[in-house]
Amino acid sequence: MIEKIETYGDKETYELGFKLGSQAFEGEIICLTGDLGTGKTVFAKGFAKGLGIEEEISSPTFTIIHEYESGRLPLYHFDVYRLSDISEMDEIGYEEYFFSKGVCLVEWGELFYDLFPKNSRYITIKKDLSRGVDYRCIEIEDR
Repeated sequence: MIEKIETYGDKETYELGFKLGSQAFEGEIICLTGDLGTGKTVFAKGFAKGLGIEEEISSPTFTIIHEYESGRLPLYHFDVYRLSDISEMDEIGYEEYFFSKGVCLVEWGELFYDLFPKNSRYITIKKDLSRGVDYRCIEIEDR
């Protein structure tokens, strides 16, 4: 089942991330998808805050992964946009993160769907400019 949530600005997208972060559990893996500029990093900032992380959150576009240990659970925030194949995921040791006691939030995870274990959560953020520049439809699916 897919839950659809509409947001009408960064604040609402952040607040949804916060809510889901406050409910996150040990070992949770989230595949976060959406085109450039849809609000993935805004969502990630709210998610981190929901975990109790006070550090500044930014997309790990060039470093691939940022680790945040200061919350109630560790957060491993990936951005795999720049990776070209699964071997590069192996090189960064993704399994150590996926099967840890932390939470993994993987931006652009759709590039490596095959790596996500059963019971992963898939969150897709979509724009619809006909509904306004700040409108987002956020779909949440647990598989």
